[in-house]
Amino acid sequence: MLLGDGSPTRHLRLLTGHPVAVRMVAMEPEPEAPGTHPSQLPREVRELEPPLLRRQVWLDCGGQTLAWAESWWNQNAAEQHLRDRNLPIWLSLTQGRSELFREVDGLALVQSDWLEEGFEAKGPFWSRHYRFFREGRELTVIREVFSPRLEQWLGPAPRQPLHLTS
Repeated sequence: MLLGDGSPTRHLRLLTGHPVAVRMVAMEPEPEAPGTHPSQLPREVRELEPPLLRRQVWLDCGGQTLAWAESWWNQNAAEQHLRDRNLPIWLSLTQGRSELFREVDGLALVQSDWLEEGFEAKGPFWSRHYRFFREGRELTVIREVFSPRLEQWLGPAPRQPLHLTS
């Protein structure tokens, strides 16, 4: 789930056997989005052309909240690509069958009271952020946080930082 270059919403649907319901929290101009300090944003967000829009959603399957996702867009690109705001981003971007390239930029363990409340589980939670490119240009930066409930399909996951050795 963390390193895959496929659609997380598609993976959630395949794992659970339930469609993914997008529960919109906010879609508004950045930096007015609540609770965000520029140092908390993935650094790749600075590479997007302003003015920016930030979209925040919970992803539910079969009545279970399995992920939190937020994305940053140039406002014009968001208007062009996110016409139905209740669709998962992957569906919105691939409707015309145009080429997309995804690059995973970072993994993290995150701890937050509001995530614990939303997932109804104790953290820390695995997170990743990545960019979509179209025609060689950055289209969006997406950050996803995954619920530990996914372990019922994927098996147990360590909840400590990864230490890579060479």
